[in-house]
Amino acid sequence: MGLLKKVVSGLRLFGINPGIFMTSLRGLRFYFKDLSELKKQKGTDELFPFGRKYPVLGDRHSEAGVMSGHYFHQDLFVARKIYEARPIRHLDIGSRIDGFVAHVATFREIEIMDIRPQTSNVKNIIFRQQDLMQLPEHLNSSYDSISSLHVIEHFGLGRYGDPIDYYGYLKAVQNITYMLKKGGVFYFSVPIGPQRIEFNGQRVFSVKYLLQIFKDDFFLKNFSYVDDAGDLFENVNMPKGDIERNYGCQFGCGIFELIRQ
Repeated sequence: MGLLKKVVSGLRLFGINPGIFMTSLRGLRFYFKDLSELKKQKGTDELFPFGRKYPVLGDRHSEAGVMSGHYFHQDLFVARKIYEARPIRHLDIGSRIDGFVAHVATFREIEIMDIRPQTSNVKNIIFRQQDLMQLPEHLNSSYDSISSLHVIEHFGLGRYGDPIDYYGYLKAVQNITYMLKKGGVFYFSVPIGPQRIEFNGQRVFSVKYLLQIFKDDFFLKNFSYVDDAGDLFENVNMPKGDIERNYGCQFGCGIFELIRQ
């Protein structure tokens, strides 16, 4: 079993997903059976001629969409909080544009920063290209709230073309603190579990260490998390035992709502 997991992980590094492949094979017989039936029903009708073949082989065996996992829950959860809080000026750093940023842009203006370029122009989204490991001095105390969801674990690992920096995540947190007004809100999420670097994908943080990082500059308003099964637990209590064992997560997602002191 250990060897099989290594093989599967190795294939995924090169964009090959064995699970999707096997599901597609399962759907292949339905594809040819249904195509034959459709041709039979079409007969000589020319209203809809056949174009190029476009097999979609796995959808019949999947659920009706995905409503679990880190990104689904954090994007919806934090967007709802921003809707309720109605900050004057909100900045997002690196979060998923086709998830969280899109949610927020449906009801308000949002500024976004990323180390990578962005050429699209979309209503309510203002883009700035910025390496957050470098201090943006012109933005001192500029924002009422800042979000960074599933992002800071990548800083300094080179995955997105950023320079290698072992302490890149700390520099990012310091610079975000610098940009946030006193009393402002920082919505923050990263993978949680036994602390490690999975180079060059991400870091995984222990909850205890994250609390140490924030204790001098922030007050923790609440903590939520997505567990290894992909389920969200909102505004949970934080007893020492749960903190020490990272709420049972090996690769969960901790979601922090922090107030700048």
